[in-house]
Formats: sequence, C-alpha cells, structure tokens
Amino acid sequence: MEKLIECRNITKRFGELQVLKGIDLTIAKSEIVAIVGPSGAGKTTLLQIMGSLDKPDSGEIHYGNTNINQLKEKELAAFRNRNIGFVFQFHQLLPEFTALENILIPALIGNVKHSEAKKQAAQLLDFLRLTDRASHKPAELSGGEKQRVAVARALINRPSVVFADEPSGSLDTQNKEELHRLFFDLRNRFGQTFVIVTHDESLAQMTDRIIRMKDGKKI
Repeated sequence: MEKLIECRNITKRFGELQVLKGIDLTIAKSEIVAIVGPSGAGKTTLLQIMGSLDKPDSGEIHYGNTNINQLKEKELAAFRNRNIGFVFQFHQLLPEFTALENILIPALIGNVKHSEAKKQAAQLLDFLRLTDRASHKPAELSGGEKQRVAVARALINRPSVVFADEPSGSLDTQNKEELHRLFFDLRNRFGQTFVIVTHDESLAQMTDRIIRMKDGKKI
C-alpha cells in the first residue's frame, strides 16, 4: 500500500511528564487505523502531533515528501486546511451557524469559491442523509446528526486523512454503530484515510489495524 504518513521517533514532554517516548509509525493511503490504550497512554497527544495541532519535542512527521516540522506557521496552516480533517468527541460545531454553514467554513478558509463550496457541502449532506437538516442549527440536531455534520466538515476539502478523537464517545449505541459504518462507507466511496483514537473496542476491531499504546510507547 502507498505510504501516506510516517512518524519518526516522536517524543513529547509536558513539564516533568514524558508523554511520548519515541514513537515510530506509518499510515498507508486509504487505511483505517485505531489507536487504543488506557487513559494517559499518549493517544490524543500523538493524534494532535500527527495532525499538526501540536509539535513534537523531537522527531519528524512526513506526509509523502513533506516534512511538516519544517513548515513555517502560515505554510503549516495552509497545509492543514488542504490535507487534514478533524472529528472530535463533542463535534465542536459553531452554534450560530446552520449545518450547511458549519460544513462550508474550512472550504471558505481555503479560498474555495462560495458557490463551489456550497455545491460540495450539499453533496456531502446528501451522502450523509442530512439534506433536510441543512438549514438547522446545531441546537436543532440530534447527537448523531451533529456528529455527521462534523464528519462532513472534516471532508469538505477532500483531505488526505481524517483524524478522529473519540468520535463516538458521546453517542448512544445506535448512533455509534451508524457513525462507525460511515467511516467505512467513506473509505469505499472516496478512498478516505482515517486515524481514530478510541476506547471503543468494537470500533477498533472493525479497523484495518490496531495500534496499542501504553505509557507513551507502542506495545
């Protein structure tokens, strides 16, 4: 399989606490990977570093031929906008905007024409069975609908990879199962790559590969 991301000897410390202790990791294109382990294992820190939201103390992150550690702040922000999508546990939608408007935001930041961004957002809403919720604000959506809007927002710029941090942690059983199936539908439809931090063993077992962590190391 074609290599998409390579982490080389990633370390991270917060004060006296060594959170990551030399992580080497490769993610292939169109792979769905689960990162699992007890609380405090370093899973979310690794995810944030891979997603360029945080920087390692040492080590390198390569996306193809691009070493993102060497990008300046503006270059890194542009790279992130084009190549990386995020889905968080509590969706983090902006409450004053509709579902459609929330999905549009990353595209508009990336200077996509409004008409084109709106067309892409409408296609995603249709694929996610949310067309009739397009004009609803987050307070008018169910938990499962909010999380599907968050997935659409992560996908709007057709990123190389989507990083998901406990994406189903706040959902009931039915919505959780629907969201898990959705990741695989998206991979089949768009060739999407997903790296998912989860405590949900049933989701982890569905993925192509499980990376287990403990005390800042892969085990």
